[in-house]
Amino acid sequence: MNTSVSRALGTAVAAASLTLLGAGIASAHVTVNAPGASQGGYAVATFNVPNESDTASTTKVSVAVPNLKSARTEPIPGWTATVDRNDKKEVTAITWTANPGNAGVGQGQFQRFVVSMGPLPKQEHVERPATQTYSDGKVVAWDQKDNADGSEPEHPAPALTLAAGTGGHDDPADTAEAAAPKSTDDTARWLGGIGLALGALGAALGLGSVLRGRRA
Repeated sequence: MNTSVSRALGTAVAAASLTLLGAGIASAHVTVNAPGASQGGYAVATFNVPNESDTASTTKVSVAVPNLKSARTEPIPGWTATVDRNDKKEVTAITWTANPGNAGVGQGQFQRFVVSMGPLPKQEHVERPATQTYSDGKVVAWDQKDNADGSEPEHPAPALTLAAGTGGHDDPADTAEAAAPKSTDDTARWLGGIGLALGALGAALGLGSVLRGRRA
């Protein structure tokens, strides 16, 4: 009885392990997420890039982002980011390249590439095709759409689902930059006001001393 139960549990655990392993392999794709992203607005997007090669490292990642007004990359030690634009100064692609001396994303590792971008298209589903280049020269294109039967293709394009526009159309980077000067300006005004009040008080005390001296 105990032997049968043990065998059953062992089989179940093995099956579950294989299922999880299969899910991990299937989900090891280049993906993108941008919490709170809405149509027509700006968002901070994170591209997650796992290394899928057993013999080479990832040394370059390029993402297509057509018709964007702004794209600002987050600095990553050991990587150089370039933003390509067309003749209309619209962003067409963002590329991250490992610097000399940086081996890149190794086996069993992944790297996050963060960019503030917008305004985002006014559509619910947005794809951002990407290419992943390995140290052995292999290039993998992540640009496939879902299959006709709804199943996932071998190399799906990173995709975002955008909420309906909520009126938040400011670049997060611009918002952060604008906040600091305002705070500094408010502080200066407070200090200036305090200085004026102290000056007026000092003048009143001085005048009072002169009047008392004369009376004496």
